[in-house]
Amino acid sequence: MPSRNMYAEPFRIKAIETIKETTRSTREMLIKEAGYNVFNLRGEDVYIDLLTDSGTAAMSDNQWAGMMLGDESYAGCKNFYHLRDAINDIMGYKYVVPTHQGRAAENILMTLMVKAGQRVLGNMHFDTTEGHILIRNAKPVNLVIPEGKQPAIHHPFKGNFDLERLEAEIKQFGRAQIPFVLITVTCNNNGGQPVAMANIRGVREIASRYGIPVYLDAARYAENCYFIKMREPGYQDKSIKEIAREMFSYADGCTMSAKKDALVNIGGFLAFKDDRELYEKAVQVQITYEGFRTYGGLAGRDLEAIARGLYEGIDERYLENRIRQVAYLGEELLAAGIPIIEPPGGHGIYVDVKRFLSHLPQAAFPAQALVVELYLEAGIRAVELGTCAFGYRNPETGEMVYPEMELVRLAIPRRVYTDRHMDLVVRAFRAIAARKERIPGLRLVYEAPVLRHFTARFEMLSFHH
Repeated sequence: MPSRNMYAEPFRIKAIETIKETTRSTREMLIKEAGYNVFNLRGEDVYIDLLTDSGTAAMSDNQWAGMMLGDESYAGCKNFYHLRDAINDIMGYKYVVPTHQGRAAENILMTLMVKAGQRVLGNMHFDTTEGHILIRNAKPVNLVIPEGKQPAIHHPFKGNFDLERLEAEIKQFGRAQIPFVLITVTCNNNGGQPVAMANIRGVREIASRYGIPVYLDAARYAENCYFIKMREPGYQDKSIKEIAREMFSYADGCTMSAKKDALVNIGGFLAFKDDRELYEKAVQVQITYEGFRTYGGLAGRDLEAIARGLYEGIDERYLENRIRQVAYLGEELLAAGIPIIEPPGGHGIYVDVKRFLSHLPQAAFPAQALVVELYLEAGIRAVELGTCAFGYRNPETGEMVYPEMELVRLAIPRRVYTDRHMDLVVRAFRAIAARKERIPGLRLVYEAPVLRHFTARFEMLSFHH
């Protein structure tokens, strides 16, 4: 991989969007009004927006050209067939159910397959996936390898399943209790960490012995394929497309938020390898909640942008630049003494807040406190993946159950920011680190029963906490 100082972006900028600067006093007022939750801020009041890499990409001239070729026929628009053919070409899946975004695809899959009391086994379920499972009174079970939960430990594939625990779960609870196994590639919760092809193959082999289907959460599949090419023996000479075809061959289908590795601002899909019967059942749910089978809640122009973006997302020069920019931010933060999940993952850098703000207990929402501080310091918006997002109340006792990791994710939009923006993020962290012991915690004053971090409101605690 070339040195960052001997390498430039494999594109040039053709259109720009002006971003607004604000003063610290203005940001203090805005974040207080937002209940110290950056989800409640207006986008225009954010200087560098690292809240998510979902739907925030810059589309290419080729995608914008495709938007002008949108066929807005209610049924049978040509863009659907372009999308279906692209998915079949890259992933090898015949049956495609377009949706307005990834969580809608999850909703259809869970509606079809998950019943109350069952256990959905994953490496690490992300928030919307976990929410869909919990809504159905089922249990999300995370079976990532032990190294995947230890931020400072280096491992090339920290998103891997613990295969022994996977088989033990199946033996203990039985086939009837496990509707499917879900492999999230890359694994979002622990830093965008990849899953090895050998591990995916191992999951498939175990699941097949017990007759259990396997699905991929494929939102960041192209980044996962790039890590396989870079890190797994035997794949260096394979194309990203060849690696993708093999990876998808081990699953029965996938959900995908196209807002990530398909480089679009809206859209997703559910796809099945060859199960026509399940596809037809999925279409019935889709028609009820999303739209007809050939548009699924999207305009024809959006379907075309996804079809073209899927190919751009597996371009190796794009992926090299994408993943190197994330690594660059991670390396600069480490040089500044900021503890992160190592090694850097595919789509963002995750700050280990337990180590960074060790003076704050999890009850004081330290990751959310750091998110607030980052906005106050430089107008940068990040997201909390800690006690608010993944803590929950014990239904019997009402007591808080805390997650193992307390993280702040700096998710980098695709093809949007330059390395100079990353340098500003590092400078903000240096300033925060110089006064980190004085950062106060937060008190939760409003929470929704599911996915509470999107709408929660907080108050700031005094310093002694």
